[in-house]
Amino acid sequence: TKERVTIMAVIYKIYKNNNKKNAGFGKYYARAIHNGTANLDDISAIIERNCSMKKSDVKAVLTELVEVMTMQIQDSKRVKLDGFGTFKIGISTKGAETAKGFNPLKHVKNMRVIFMPESHKDGDSRKLIKPMLSGAVVQESTQYTIEKKKKTQPQG
Repeated sequence: TKERVTIMAVIYKIYKNNNKKNAGFGKYYARAIHNGTANLDDISAIIERNCSMKKSDVKAVLTELVEVMTMQIQDSKRVKLDGFGTFKIGISTKGAETAKGFNPLKHVKNMRVIFMPESHKDGDSRKLIKPMLSGAVVQESTQYTIEKKKKTQPQG
């Protein structure tokens, strides 16, 4: 039997930049859109179909992975998952007048998790390759409308 191949694409929509302070003001750009969320349950079920583990076992391992990763990044460690990427915490701060005057309660504005997908340099071109994006294709969404300039026909 022949396997059914599903063509996947990163869906985008076109938007107009209306920010007058931006150099790209008035131009049209593409923005990736997302058609749902794959949660832990969904991912566990897919992994179960692809290997010999039960969904409950996969879900238990992934749940523990999230807990351990949380503890590790909160301990100022980077968490590297080989073949996937690296997670770390980043902070945004307000400036203090002096180093001695820096107070984390007053000057730290927020924290965020930064993800860097795994990448390597291609041997020949030395171009940076990100395996998670390798082979990805884009396709415009059919689920929205946008004002597009109509092409005018030459008169005569």
